[in-house]
Amino acid sequence: MPLLFGHGYLGSRVARLWQAEGRTVHVVTRSESRARELAALGYTPLVADVTDAEAIRAALAELPPPNSVLFAVGYDRSAKSQSTSTPSIHNVYAGGLANVLAALPDNTGRLIYVSTTGVYSQTGGAVVNEDSSTEPTREGGRASLAAERALAASRFAARGIVLRLAGIYGPERIPLAEPLRRGEPLAVPAEGCVNLIHVDDAARVVLAAERLPVPAGHSPRIYNVSDGHPAIRGEYYAELARLLGAPPPTFATPTADTPATSRASSDKRISSARLLRELAITLQYPTYREGLRAIVSQQA
Repeated sequence: MPLLFGHGYLGSRVARLWQAEGRTVHVVTRSESRARELAALGYTPLVADVTDAEAIRAALAELPPPNSVLFAVGYDRSAKSQSTSTPSIHNVYAGGLANVLAALPDNTGRLIYVSTTGVYSQTGGAVVNEDSSTEPTREGGRASLAAERALAASRFAARGIVLRLAGIYGPERIPLAEPLRRGEPLAVPAEGCVNLIHVDDAARVVLAAERLPVPAGHSPRIYNVSDGHPAIRGEYYAELARLLGAPPPTFATPTADTPATSRASSDKRISSARLLRELAITLQYPTYREGLRAIVSQQA
């Protein structure tokens, strides 16, 4: 019985893969209305907020021990901007995972945490693997690293897997496609590397990680989840424009202190060598070119 926290862009695809295997998928959600939607999709919903330790404990109390747990909770930045009472990203990621870890029974199986390559801050096109230093400069990266450390300090550390995802793209998630179509300058740098993974490949990675035997040791196994072919931003947007039948891209200097500027400063090349070697997975979309081509053709 798999248990899912975070039925979002990635989590929903993992849930469908589990369901296709004939498994009963339990999904935790904060909303009663969302719970009804999940039930209509054939899942077993549980209503609780990961930032509420007592609610999580009560929701999990009657469940049999899950053989797999996926924590893929995202952060709603729009809600944060509208309310000062919204929990911080640190409370959602690190605090939320800590609450879940405390509530799970001892005989829980594999536990997978979806982290981010934002935990790395290397620049200058440096090649980064799982043993590279982690000194995140952005809030999301710091919160994700804190969550990783919560898993490493827990009783489930040896059964844990951390998936550090590069930028997820896929259907309905191709940033700046519409400005490209309109021929508008893109407020992103043309230089530097962008590291990507198609959402369908990321979902398949989760299931491959789930099947790994639990190794000897006391720490979670970490994997960078990227297609392993970093793209120069200008080349990426040029290919996207070509596929869309749009004018070649032009670029404008991003405004200081924006997410685009911050991302551009962390120019790095994510290595996926460990992922491909240990999970023995063949990516359906080995580079952004195949991925974009499939998405654009599906939407045509």
